Amino acid sequence: MEPAERRAVLVLLLLGVAGQGVRWVAGRPGEPPGQVALLPVERRGSPTAHRDSALAEARPLAPGETVDPDRASLKELLRLPRVGPALARTILADREAKGPFGDLAGFDRVPGVGPKLLETLKPYLRFRGGAVLPGTAAPRDLNLLTAAELENLPGIGPALAERIVAYRESHGRFADIGALGAVPGVGPALIARLRPLLEAP
Repeated sequence: MEPAERRAVLVLLLLGVAGQGVRWVAGRPGEPPGQVALLPVERRGSPTAHRDSALAEARPLAPGETVDPDRASLKELLRLPRVGPALARTILADREAKGPFGDLAGFDRVPGVGPKLLETLKPYLRFRGGAVLPGTAAPRDLNLLTAAELENLPGIGPALAERIVAYRESHGRFADIGALGAVPGVGPALIARLRPLLEAP
């Protein structure tokens, strides 16, 4: 046998021995070769553990416990009865696009929320600003409200509240509520909704 052939045979033998050694170290005694070993599923940080923690956080509301749809996260919305992931995401998208709901009537604008669901959800919803209706509170001065205070008004979200304040700072006081129409994102319907709640003396 040539020296090169002897080296090749020796390398093959060493590889075989090394492979058996690895198999012996990594394997489990008493199990046949090729046995499949499953990894533990419930490790910290695993997708299953994350799913289970999300389900725990989405537990039903306790008696007397409420959710504010104008502030709630996806997880909080999922705790409401008959609100699944698709509807919860629709609620968040509507709030992001059109601003806070303000009250049950405003919440009714969400696609998929109808009279029956509103009746089911009514005991579990509490709007932070309350249902401010015409005649129930004195109109507030539009020229004095901060962005945070504007956010509490129906139909005004964080981005729009900042635009209103920025417009007021660059253009001066609003002469009347109709002047809000010059702010990008404020249309006639929103002005009509805000008119009973605001004044611009």
